[in-house]
Amino acid sequence: MSTVGRTTVTVPPTRPGVLSWSRARETARRAGLRPLPVVGLPLAGALGHVLAEPLGALTDLPAFDTSAMDGWAVAGPGPWRVAGRVLAGRTEVAPLADGSAVEIATGAQLPPGATAVLRREHGRTEGTLLRERGPENLTTGQDVRPRGQECRRGEELLPAGTMIGPAVLGLAAACGHDRLAVRRRPVVQVLVLGDELLDSGIPGPGLVRDALSPLLPPWLHTAGAEVAEVRRVRDDFGLLRDALRYSTADVVVTTGGTAAGPVDFLHRALAEVGARLLVDGVAVRPGHPMLLAELPGGRHLVGLPGNPLAAVAGMVTLALPLLHARSGRAASGPAPAPAAVLLPGHPVDTRLQPVRRTAEGVVPLAFDGPAMLRGLARAEALAVIPPGGAAAGEVVELVEAP
Repeated sequence: MSTVGRTTVTVPPTRPGVLSWSRARETARRAGLRPLPVVGLPLAGALGHVLAEPLGALTDLPAFDTSAMDGWAVAGPGPWRVAGRVLAGRTEVAPLADGSAVEIATGAQLPPGATAVLRREHGRTEGTLLRERGPENLTTGQDVRPRGQECRRGEELLPAGTMIGPAVLGLAAACGHDRLAVRRRPVVQVLVLGDELLDSGIPGPGLVRDALSPLLPPWLHTAGAEVAEVRRVRDDFGLLRDALRYSTADVVVTTGGTAAGPVDFLHRALAEVGARLLVDGVAVRPGHPMLLAELPGGRHLVGLPGNPLAAVAGMVTLALPLLHARSGRAASGPAPAPAAVLLPGHPVDTRLQPVRRTAEGVVPLAFDGPAMLRGLARAEALAVIPPGGAAAGEVVELVEAP
C-alpha cells in the first residue's frame, strides 16, 4: 500500500518472472563479482581505472618539516639576526641557533632548530635584524607543515575499489608511487539492433536517427569500461546469433529486440548460443523489457530496450552495477533527496524520472516518455519513484544520469 497526498494506491505483488528494480540491480551487481585481472599501470595510464589494492604511503607526507609560507624561519623568540636564505629543493640545510633566522620560501625544508615561520607580511627588517610587525606574538610551530602531518609511511590512504580520478593520481604521486595496481577495464561491445536506424541526416518516413550509438559509449567509458566496438546489426536472427556467438567482449550491450515483436530475436539468439537468463524483465518504467544474461565463458549480455529513455533505464538498472562490480569498483547506493513537489508514479512499477535539483528538493522534467531524450538532456539525475508516487517532502533515491 502506498499513499501519496490523499490518493491511496494498492500495489499488487511483483508479476511472476519480473524482478523488482532493487532486486534486478542487486542481481546485476552479484553477477559481476568476479573482478577482472590486476595490471600495473603508470600513473598517466591509470586514470579511470579502479585500485586493485589499497593505496599505501611510501613516505611520510610531508617527508620533512616544511615552510607553509614565504618569510623567515626563526629560532626562539625575536628579534632575530637574519643570516642566509633557504629555497625549495635544497637538500642540506644548516641548523639555526636560538635568536637566528633565515629567509625561506614556501615548501622549503625547515632548518633544524627552527621553531616557527614568520610570514613576510608580518615581519620587517632593519639591516640584518628581523622584527615582528603588529602586536601578535609568533607561536611555536606557526606556519610550519610538520613531517607526517598528512600521513605516515605505510599508512593506508585509500581502499581497494576506489575509482582513480585526478586527485587520486596526485595523492599517489605525492606519496611516492610511479605505478598503480589496477583492475583491467571490462571490454564492452555495443550491438545496435534494427533496420529502421539512420547514422546521419534527417529521418524520413519509417526511419529514425540512431540516438544510442552517440549516447552509450561515453557513458560506458565513464563507468570504467573500454568500448571496443559499436556495431549495427540488422533485424536478422542469424546475424544476431553469430554476433553473440563470436563476440569476445567481457560484456555485450544490445539495444532493442528485448520484447516479443516479430523481429525481436534476442531471446531466441541467447538460447541458441547457450546463454543463461539472469534477469528477464524488471518492474520499472520506462524500460521494463530489459534483460541480463550470462554468456558461455563467464561473459555477460545486457539487453537494453530500443527506446532511448528506456535504454537509459536499463543502463542504470543492469549495466552500471554489472560493470562497476566487474571492474572492482566499491559498491555505492543511490543518493537520497527530498521531492520538492509531487512525483507521480506508476501504479505497480518503480518509475525512473529525469529530475533537476532545487533548494527545495528535486523537481520532475517534462518530455519523459520512453522514446524521449529532451527531459534527460536537462536532467541532473534520475529519481527512483516507488509504485504509487512520492509526495512533496518525501525522500527519494537518485541515480546518475548520462
